[in-house]
Amino acid sequence: MKGNSIVAQSGGPTAVINASACGVIQEAMRHPEIEGIYGAHNGILGILNERIFDIRKEDPAIVEGLRTTPSAALGSCRYKVKSEADYGKILTVFKKYNIRYFFYIGGNDSQDTADRVNRLAQREGYGIRVIGVPKTIDNDLAYTDHCPGYGSVVKYLATMTLEAGRDTEALYTADTVNVIEAMGRNAGWIAAGTALAKRDELDAPHIILLPEVPFDPEAFKARLRHFLSKIGYAVVVVSEGTRRADGTYISEQKGEFAKDSFGHTQLGGAANFIKNLIEREVKVKSRFAIPSTMQRNGIHLASLTDSREAYGVGKRAVECAADGVSGKMVALRRLSDSPYRCDYDLVDLSLVANGEKAFPREWISPDGFFVTEAFLQYARPLIQGEVAPVIEDGIPRFSRFKRYFVTV
Repeated sequence: MKGNSIVAQSGGPTAVINASACGVIQEAMRHPEIEGIYGAHNGILGILNERIFDIRKEDPAIVEGLRTTPSAALGSCRYKVKSEADYGKILTVFKKYNIRYFFYIGGNDSQDTADRVNRLAQREGYGIRVIGVPKTIDNDLAYTDHCPGYGSVVKYLATMTLEAGRDTEALYTADTVNVIEAMGRNAGWIAAGTALAKRDELDAPHIILLPEVPFDPEAFKARLRHFLSKIGYAVVVVSEGTRRADGTYISEQKGEFAKDSFGHTQLGGAANFIKNLIEREVKVKSRFAIPSTMQRNGIHLASLTDSREAYGVGKRAVECAADGVSGKMVALRRLSDSPYRCDYDLVDLSLVANGEKAFPREWISPDGFFVTEAFLQYARPLIQGEVAPVIEDGIPRFSRFKRYFVTV
């Protein structure tokens, strides 16, 4: 099928989402049937607003540099396509620009959008291949062993937790407890990953609070006091999605910006909540840290395994589209843990869009405050190797598109 392609990114940026875009772009350039290679500026909004730029005009070195550039170089968005009119507009724009290949890099909501676009095109008889490319640090996409972006965020945050633990160990007579907030709305994958830092009883983290385990203040205080009496200090990692027994978030925001455009509750402040509880009821000095978006964009401590797989799912998406596949997402399928081997698979977009992968209960310790060795065996291969960003004057140098916008 001859025609133009478009690639878009959506949702929260990651350390390796640009590696996926690089995989899409460089593979598309190898296929003569894919004529124009366009980027959508700010995800699906860029398509709706016809903010479309010509990637073939970009310097190839800029494209290659995406492999060591964090965040979303195409521009991202959190926009819910709300109406059939919006979907109709997307298809109209595709027809206008002769888009025959659509690659959408994102999470659950993005895969849902891609699925709806694919089905609408089929109903209207418009020839297009739509392939989803997985991305989410939350690691909660169904039907894939893990998600590109996850290995890097846990490598970064586990290291950060280990370092913070050494700070607390040195100064526990003044700052006795340190609370670190991990991202993760409904699933505790990121918070759980900080357990990779623990090689010794003294190492952080000592307690991990997960959304999958209802927060019990009394049990938490008892577990904390155990560490205070045994080693004199503690580091607590709390997922921002941690809930009470009634299902409410301990960090749920109020007011005008309490919901995002998808209706998701905006979270933030779980670490501060736990810090205040500790000082009020356990009566020891506590600090808290909220790495926020830094944890998902830490290219200087990104996982090489993660980066290579992110590139690979983008590349495979184009290969599949060129072979006539549409309506699928490229998934990762683990073949073995040791040695670690992973391959690619395809799954229906509709299945991914309507699924969510919670952290398995069998990987949580019986007391609910840590993880099991089985999880560590799952996660450890995902953080191996280091990405080497281009360093200039001691600081990483990142790619940025010139964005030569197209008009038709």
